[in-house]
Amino acid sequence: MDAAPSTPPAHSSAPLSPAAAAETLTAIREVVRKQIRGKDEIIDLALICLVARGHLLIEDIPGVGKSTLARALAVAIGGNFARIQFTSDLLPADLLGVNVWRASREHFEFRRGPVFANLVLADEVNRAPPRTQSALLEAMAEGQVSVDGVSHTLPRPFVVIATQNPEEHHGTYPLPESQRDRFLLRLSMGYAAPEVEAALLLGGGVDPQGKDAGELDGALESPSKLTDLQAAAAAVHLHPDLADYAQRVVQATRDAAEIRLGVSTRGALAWVAAAKARALLAGRSNVLIDDLQELAVPALAHRVVPAQAGSGDQVALAQELVRELIAAVPVPV
Repeated sequence: MDAAPSTPPAHSSAPLSPAAAAETLTAIREVVRKQIRGKDEIIDLALICLVARGHLLIEDIPGVGKSTLARALAVAIGGNFARIQFTSDLLPADLLGVNVWRASREHFEFRRGPVFANLVLADEVNRAPPRTQSALLEAMAEGQVSVDGVSHTLPRPFVVIATQNPEEHHGTYPLPESQRDRFLLRLSMGYAAPEVEAALLLGGGVDPQGKDAGELDGALESPSKLTDLQAAAAAVHLHPDLADYAQRVVQATRDAAEIRLGVSTRGALAWVAAAKARALLAGRSNVLIDDLQELAVPALAHRVVPAQAGSGDQVALAQELVRELIAAVPVPV
């Protein structure tokens, strides 16, 4: 089981050093900050997800900058971008593509769907019925899609940023546990800080094409350069004591009476991959305990199902349970 959906990293002539990787990631961050203001922590989590070869789930109310973040990230890595608005009548073919009969050549020709992009924004993914939600699963897990029995490889790198409305909103279909487990991190953007929001109001907001501050320049020459960063993150050292600590935390989610469904092995691998990416973002060649603990909630909480089903805010409850376990499990000395 992999920590990410993932696409194998491309070979580079010279592996990036942690310092060089951190410098490149800082350049990417600065591009995104031109569009997403006052949300540095959210930007860093999104970068961690990209570098760890994962997909990102953003759960929040509409209109807080989720689409802007996805578009800015695509520009920053020099990749192509596709936005798919999930609706109750969206079909898998609308997502993946279809085979079209070409009479002049007497054969079927595959017309690619919008999922064939480096960065795909699956907007309001939980508004689509389960059949269409599941159409994303193979793409996220394998980096390919199958149409009429034929597999088609997706571009590399391939990243899905899915947004979903809170489940209490009308017309939503909750994502099943198996699909939530495919996302490396889950986060919530929240409202902009008052001073940032006031500045947006004064300036007229953000252009939907992402040009309010002038045409953005990407930080990478091409999206293939992202694979060098991903390879550098995979090479970050994890001490055996920290691997043991991570396993004990994951095991605690499975043993706790307050939790009906604990973290899977895939989830544990995702947590460690994210911790390595966070270390690289800081220019380090090794994971620290802080990397694991700071990422525990965004990496693990969406994989946890509380035993008290239907009692209040399940998202907040799962997050609190993960925090309690992090506080309770002894750290390596």
